[in-house]
Amino acid sequence: MFPDFIEDNLLEKEIAILGQMDANLKTLDSLLKLPNLTFANFLKPYQSIQTNLSDLSTEISHLNSVKNSEESQAVYARILPKLTEYYTNLGQNEAIFSALLKIESLDQNLTSEQKQVLKNEIRDFRLSGVGLSAEKKEAFKQIQIRLSDLSNQFSQNVLNATNSFEMILESEDVIGMPEGDLLSAKTEDGKYKFTLHFPSYIAYMTYGPNREKREILYRASTTKAPENGKILEEILRLKKEQAELLGYPSYAHLSLATKVAESPEQVLEFLRKLAEKSKPIALHEFEILKKFAESEGCPDLKSHDVIFYSEKLKKSSFQYEEEKYRPYLEKESVVRGMFQFLESLLSIQFQEIKTRVWHPSVLCYEILTQNMVRARLYLDLEARSEKKGGAWMHNWKPHFIDETGQETLPIAFVVGNFPVASKDQPSLLKPSDVVTLFHELGHALHHLLSRVNEAFVSGVNGVEWDAVEFPSQFLENFVYEPKVLALFAKHYLTGETIPQEYIDTKVKAKNFQSALGVVRQLEFAIFDMLIHEGSPSEAEVQEILNKVREEVAVITPPNYNKFQNSFSHIFSGGYAAGYYSYKWAELMSANAFYKFVDQGIFSESLANQFRQDILEKGGSESAMVLFRRFYGKDPELEALLRLNGIAA
Repeated sequence: MFPDFIEDNLLEKEIAILGQMDANLKTLDSLLKLPNLTFANFLKPYQSIQTNLSDLSTEISHLNSVKNSEESQAVYARILPKLTEYYTNLGQNEAIFSALLKIESLDQNLTSEQKQVLKNEIRDFRLSGVGLSAEKKEAFKQIQIRLSDLSNQFSQNVLNATNSFEMILESEDVIGMPEGDLLSAKTEDGKYKFTLHFPSYIAYMTYGPNREKREILYRASTTKAPENGKILEEILRLKKEQAELLGYPSYAHLSLATKVAESPEQVLEFLRKLAEKSKPIALHEFEILKKFAESEGCPDLKSHDVIFYSEKLKKSSFQYEEEKYRPYLEKESVVRGMFQFLESLLSIQFQEIKTRVWHPSVLCYEILTQNMVRARLYLDLEARSEKKGGAWMHNWKPHFIDETGQETLPIAFVVGNFPVASKDQPSLLKPSDVVTLFHELGHALHHLLSRVNEAFVSGVNGVEWDAVEFPSQFLENFVYEPKVLALFAKHYLTGETIPQEYIDTKVKAKNFQSALGVVRQLEFAIFDMLIHEGSPSEAEVQEILNKVREEVAVITPPNYNKFQNSFSHIFSGGYAAGYYSYKWAELMSANAFYKFVDQGIFSESLANQFRQDILEKGGSESAMVLFRRFYGKDPELEALLRLNGIAA
């Protein structure tokens, strides 16, 4: 029913991809020669062959992310330009485009899903340069190839820089740090090693008592991959050229052609309206933090102090300390409890299975509905040196019915970088790790619960980029619900359920410094949109960032901070001129979440409605159409402000 994921045959995968590309081109030639083109005889097999290629390329990109090696880097670097050239040539194929237009005009027996596929394909062909002159097509193709190479370089530089740094400390530099973090950091010779990998980095920035060491770590993190300054400059220039070739005034306009938002101006208006509401409260929050830090002997609060003193203030204000929750948040217990919650919420079942995996810590589950296996989910949650940082969902296969009537069931990977289990203790999560896990499971369920029969709009495929975060942000909000916390928060040694006062404290502390968090996200989002309205140089990018910080930021970082050089979301992660999507989607998720809160979080009828109207529909209709069907009206800003504890 499901294929095994083979992790040790990279060269075979490379050969398979090259073979699939050749086979696809031959199949296309045959399909285009058919006398009467229809959706059934052309677009059905067309989706199948492209999905087969996508599945194969996903295997290589996934391994390059979770089992990065010199071999994976070399294979990925070789295959990426070939894939880019293939897709660029495909998108500029006039014969395919003509076939799509012919089917649109003649084939009247299409389902709504098929109409959406056709609409998206015609749009995407236009965005791929179909109709351009031969000279412009070639220029467009070269830009695409170069951009894919630059994106890969950017990402690899960040990973290499992250892996290359370590800070070895003596015992006096870790006094008072949580035992779990010390166990993770302890070396064989009794010293302590901290790195730029997120669990290690955030542990010392949050609890590290030596201010000078915190600055060293902060500086290393915010100055890593300086060579990316020139790479991002070239990326921005090429994206501007790409947009102009397609008739758009900027890459920001081109990016929004496939999103719910209609224009850069509309996006910036939304972001600045949110900033107007958030910044006064963020300033107040920062003043409180500065006064607290001063009372603790730090009169000149710096960027590398913020996380440290914020944690102390949070503990002081709410008796809240992330570390004391970790014994109750053992990774596998959290996963089991999360599944229990989702089974209650969505009427699905998770069944652990034993199958081939790429690392012993990886877990695999099948998802059942009405006792029928519907999907497969892999969880790879612990940090490793060969794994790229952060957390993500990677969809391997979508749900669809092919031209022969054969059903393919969906598969997805959820990847995290949570604390590593050791011989002395299991992987114990921070509350923020649990939020991340719920978030990525939201993405996975959006893909895995799809009942759409057309591959190109099934699961997360075809979902507008500024709506794709909606289900993930919706799900993460439940982490703060006492009834949900009680399901999975069990002490890893005693099995004791987390004390009620811990839950009460966590809920009260949920919106601690939330306005500071909002303006930070707005800083990133406005910066992203503005740099993609032109093609600024490396120096001009910094000038734009400085101006954005003057406008919305509350905490001004030191001049050496070059966070843009590791801003992988927009330079290698698909969020270019789309980082605003987090807040745009959060607007929808906040409204949907409060509908559950107001009606009861375990409302069976409401959960069924959410599953049927949102999760099962994938990209088969516009996300805003689906949202209105579920919610009954457009989303309102008040719910987003409420979610973040900001008065309207």
